[in-house]
Amino acid sequence: MLASGSKGDAARIVATGARVAQVPKTGDTVSGDGAEGSLIVVVVPRRTAAALAGAAAESRMAVTLC
Repeated sequence: MLASGSKGDAARIVATGARVAQVPKTGDTVSGDGAEGSLIVVVVPRRTAAALAGAAAESRMAVTLC
């Protein structure tokens, strides 16, 4: 997974090997240009989840930990 800063910083790798557990079904995605995004559920170790949450603080990505 890649993240870039809100100031146009270069993209950086935040997570590798994340297992995608669920993606939206066709028709369940946001209409338009997709600027609002879609929910993608990934399974990652706690350390990687923390890195994703940290990256979300600097980008338009939202992370919810379960």
